Amino acid sequence: LIAAAKGVPGVDNVSVNVTMKIIPHSVQRGIQLLPNVKNIVAVASGKGGVGKSTTAVNLALALAQEGANVGLLDADIYGPSQPTMLNLSGQTPKIIDNAFVPLQAHGLQVMSIGFLTGDDNTPIVWRGPKATGALIQLFSQTAWHDLDYLIIDMPPGTGDIQLTLSQRIPVVGSVIVTTPQDI
Repeated sequence: LIAAAKGVPGVDNVSVNVTMKIIPHSVQRGIQLLPNVKNIVAVASGKGGVGKSTTAVNLALALAQEGANVGLLDADIYGPSQPTMLNLSGQTPKIIDNAFVPLQAHGLQVMSIGFLTGDDNTPIVWRGPKATGALIQLFSQTAWHDLDYLIIDMPPGTGDIQLTLSQRIPVVGSVIVTTPQDI
């Protein structure tokens, strides 16, 4: 378009300003929005090993490449892989005013349960209310900075943890990752 305009007789200079405005979308009724986060997308799967975490990080990176401010919350307590995929293994977030400061990688703000266990290769053996409470705390006590999108890499499966998180986190959409099978 710019090249075509410059080819017009008498046109010496062309400039284009492109702006983007990302708006918050509707969430479930009765759920309070998270300050500084416009849109939350949960990435989930019915079982492990189907590429959920890979899909979550690629979605986050693609949105960031389009110019959005993006955060990634690795809520997969059974096998947090985002620290490894984003080359953040062994790092620990700072705590300021009782809130975790997310780490930075490839233009993303990143928080993971793996940052808090000391070894992101060792899954946490928590169940039910304890696991759900820890994830809600991680979600709500992270100092996200002005996010257009927060991508949540959910734990695999369809149990109490996933149902409670889905009911208490103000999501605007979900991505369910599956693999083709006979069953």
